[in-house]
Amino acid sequence: MADDQVQPGRRGRGRPREERVTRAVLDAVVELVAEQGMGALTMDAVASRAGVSKPAMYRRWPTKQDLVIAAAESRIGPLDVPDMDDFRAELRAVLTARMEAYRQPGIDRLLAGVIGASAEQGFVREAFVAYAARVTSETRHVLERGIARGDVRADADLSAATTLVASSLLFRLVVEQRQPDESLVESMVDLVGRAVAVPA
Repeated sequence: MADDQVQPGRRGRGRPREERVTRAVLDAVVELVAEQGMGALTMDAVASRAGVSKPAMYRRWPTKQDLVIAAAESRIGPLDVPDMDDFRAELRAVLTARMEAYRQPGIDRLLAGVIGASAEQGFVREAFVAYAARVTSETRHVLERGIARGDVRADADLSAATTLVASSLLFRLVVEQRQPDESLVESMVDLVGRAVAVPA
């Protein structure tokens, strides 16, 4: 199996090699979950599919929990929505980006695995809290920018609104087993807008 060790005299190639290993492993996680479900996700199976050594994996992701979170984040990822001078338009951009990400093959199983892993014995709560904060950070940023701009109420419960935005698509995908669509996006923009917008 390939490892990620860099040969002496070739230090300049270390970073591209590291990026290839990371990409191969995270792709392998998503593929295994999409094809066979979370039950098939073992460190051995991922190493074999990715063509890397287990030591190379453990240096990056000490536990399967770390690996699952990293794989989910590689597909969902951070967002950077520009200032559109309208928090509803920005919120729509966030929801649309998430909707498109959730349509990728295997994402429903992967996200269900993240939720399941958070309930397993021995899980590290802080890791999931940090992951959730990263995934929802742009929604909170949009709302905070709306407050600064004056189209979101200063007393709006941003934590509740952020949770509502994130959970709507996730519940539709994982629990209801239905693809989030544009209709759901528009409904959430309207509902959240009614809840937090400065009255006209």
